[in-house]
Amino acid sequence: MRLHLVDGTYELYRAHFSPRPGHASPTGQDLKATVGVVASLLSLLHDPAEDVTHLAIAFDNPIRSFRNDLFPPYKSDEGVPPELRVQFDTVEDAVRALGVTVWSMREHEADDGLATGAFRFRDQVEQVRIMTPDKDLGQCIVGTRVVQVDRRQQKVTDEAAFRARRGFPPRSMPDYLALTGDTADGIPGLRGFGEKGAGMLIGAYERLEAIPDDVSEWRVSPRGAAQLAATLAAGRAEALLYRHLATLVETADVSTSLDELRFQGVPRARFEDWCRTVGATTLATTPRRWQA
Repeated sequence: MRLHLVDGTYELYRAHFSPRPGHASPTGQDLKATVGVVASLLSLLHDPAEDVTHLAIAFDNPIRSFRNDLFPPYKSDEGVPPELRVQFDTVEDAVRALGVTVWSMREHEADDGLATGAFRFRDQVEQVRIMTPDKDLGQCIVGTRVVQVDRRQQKVTDEAAFRARRGFPPRSMPDYLALTGDTADGIPGLRGFGEKGAGMLIGAYERLEAIPDDVSEWRVSPRGAAQLAATLAAGRAEALLYRHLATLVETADVSTSLDELRFQGVPRARFEDWCRTVGATTLATTPRRWQA
């Protein structure tokens, strides 16, 4: 038995910016992203290789969390296309009509919900599969028990693959992001730290606190080491804040029982009614797994 945890915000953005044709409801509302998410979930549910039995999808609603109080430049709803922003509630209703558990995150982020689910249920299932390419979620990977799945590239990353690519363990991802920054989340990082230099340092020390201020004590020699050491020594407090922002919460408000996440099939009447309401008539006959 496996647990599939889906990054709904990623799916929503991917559907919105995809080249697929648009979709308007009978009232004229742009629902391209919402319909795209439903189609994507149906594809996942129909995939025999995934064999979905337990499933939850997490959404940012709104794109604001406790992290904005700690660091105002952190990502928010600012800049979200209006036609996409108005679908944040709509897509949650659509996914519930599919019979899929929705985690609507408010104080925390969707990533926190996924991290919490992975932490809470990883010892109760054979494998937790976190369905997103978002590098933040790499910190949740544990052996082959918790893996990250990029459906678009058909790539599965377990701990061995993560270490081979990054050169450090998954739990050190927040330390790495504290140095390099993460433009998608509004984390600036420290000036001069690129992926290679940061990867070498975190690979050698794993935690920011373990990196000496004195460059002569470093066990590795990234390019521009003296300047990087000076930058880190001067900006260590900022780096620790950035690490805190990049560290996912494992105590978010999500389902407490694995049984709550059991997928029991698409509720036919509810889903067909949703399809009529939004004018997605072709989707009404797509499900293969109906509730008994």
